[in-house]
Amino acid sequence: MTSSPEATTPDSSSTATDGARDEVLDAGTFARVREPRGAARLPLGDGTWHQLAKQYVWVQLIANGIVLLIVLAATLFVTLFLGWTWAWFVGGAIVAVMLWGILITPRQARSFGYQLRTDDLVFRRGILWQRVVAVPYGRMQLVDITHGPLDRGFGIAQLKLVTAAASTGVTIPGLTQDAAERLRDTLIEVAETRRTGL
Repeated sequence: MTSSPEATTPDSSSTATDGARDEVLDAGTFARVREPRGAARLPLGDGTWHQLAKQYVWVQLIANGIVLLIVLAATLFVTLFLGWTWAWFVGGAIVAVMLWGILITPRQARSFGYQLRTDDLVFRRGILWQRVVAVPYGRMQLVDITHGPLDRGFGIAQLKLVTAAASTGVTIPGLTQDAAERLRDTLIEVAETRRTGL
């Protein structure tokens, strides 16, 4: 069974393959997806990749900074008031890991990207540990937008796609509120079209 391109392609402004940027999906985002340098990396492929909002980095830095301060305060309390000097080793290890995470957050955020193709949404992330997931539109069961207090303060949200198989579910963090709503509406519309055609 074949169908016309009009019936199988999401909104043309969000699936352009000529590298054109979308005014809603790409507002306030990074300019390009950051790729690993090695020859064995997963290729980006053709099409337009949309990225996360730049505010996502600030939200992650603030959230990780708060946790870091809590770990430091707990380590100081345990050491000074309970006399557990060994807590410095545990606290120091946790702080070192968290500082490393804070340092790589901007680079990590630029490795996230999603692409709206004719039949599916492709999501990629990661520099050292790369993940690329293609979610067919017809398999989507739920499209959910969530945002916490920090997200709301910076005007971003995360969009979660739920499918029958838990391993193919995708959460796209750090979208602007407008981009999340536009993407949700587009995906629901296309998913309904695909399910009707089955």
